[in-house]
Amino acid sequence: MTDQPATIEIETAPDPRFAVILMHGLGADANDFIPLVPELRLADAPAIRFLFPNAPEIAVTANNGYVMRAWYDILSFEGVNRRVDESGIEASVARVRELIAEQNARGIPTERIFLAGFSQGGAMTYHAGLTHPERLAGLIVLSGYIPSEGLIGEALSEANRTIPIFAAHGTFDDVLKPSLGEQACEFAREQGCDVEWHAYPMPHSVCMEEVEALRQWLGARLVA
Repeated sequence: MTDQPATIEIETAPDPRFAVILMHGLGADANDFIPLVPELRLADAPAIRFLFPNAPEIAVTANNGYVMRAWYDILSFEGVNRRVDESGIEASVARVRELIAEQNARGIPTERIFLAGFSQGGAMTYHAGLTHPERLAGLIVLSGYIPSEGLIGEALSEANRTIPIFAAHGTFDDVLKPSLGEQACEFAREQGCDVEWHAYPMPHSVCMEEVEALRQWLGARLVA
């Protein structure tokens, strides 16, 4: 694969007061969601630093061992929650924690940091967000799922039990069934999270209606 920086950064204006850490999906890379920044049309909002980290390149068992960027190994695509490598999840969570700490050191407190992700990146958003020990600003899950309810349940954070969550999924998604997204939302709601759920007639992708809904949700939480 082409060498890339570990994390790509884009700031909407100087001296950002908020940060969004957005994780790509399985087999994609940090460039995948860079076009989302201008599409959100947040020019009038306080300055935001968007961070797009690259997942490590690993062999993915369920994809015949092909090496690709992945936040954790997927052992099987079968089953409601899929079979995943829990140690790999924890290693990527540690990476997210490091990114949050780096933003803290650069002047952005945890309470102004959003975690976001698409597909496997959305799964990471749920896991890293719901287990983070300090209150986050919110979670953004696009076509995602919860990789291991048991693993999250053991480490749920009281600080983020009521965290606001924007979750969206395509009703024609044949990669991650809509039921996986719905189940994840139900799990989060059962913990006390404030989940805003959206479903769109689309496949495993993102649509403009979804981006507009996210713009409104995010804009309402970017309070200077």
